[in-house]
Amino acid sequence: MAQRLPYSEIAPAGMDIMMEMEKYTKTSAIERKIRELIKIRASQINGCAFCLNMHTTDARKMGETEQRLYCVSAWEECEFYTKAEKVALELTEHVTLIPTKRVPDELYQRVRDHYDEKQYVDLILIINQINSWNRISIAMGNTATEK
Repeated sequence: MAQRLPYSEIAPAGMDIMMEMEKYTKTSAIERKIRELIKIRASQINGCAFCLNMHTTDARKMGETEQRLYCVSAWEECEFYTKAEKVALELTEHVTLIPTKRVPDELYQRVRDHYDEKQYVDLILIINQINSWNRISIAMGNTATEK
């Protein structure tokens, strides 16, 4: 499927706001590798091939291993993710699937064991940002292409 509309040209002010949020999330204290793992996991859940392609490529460029990239969808069963990474991935799943999973107090407390208040807010913003990008990408017909 080809991109349906040149949405950046049609709604540049809206896309500028999306890009400003993206710039903000990149300035957070959340490690870049964790940000990419979050983006990959949310994109897997949402079925966004365009974003999966982009963020696995970005993660590889920053030195992420193939093993860790291949296993993001089964992170709970892996010993090679840190506790901080695992709780961030669990939070990603809960926020991405919020109608059925919610964010229980117990999960919030486990996240706070690894992240301070500001980092918690930033995690939520990063998760929401990738969920927004996934929905824009899928709705606009963006597809993953081979490089």
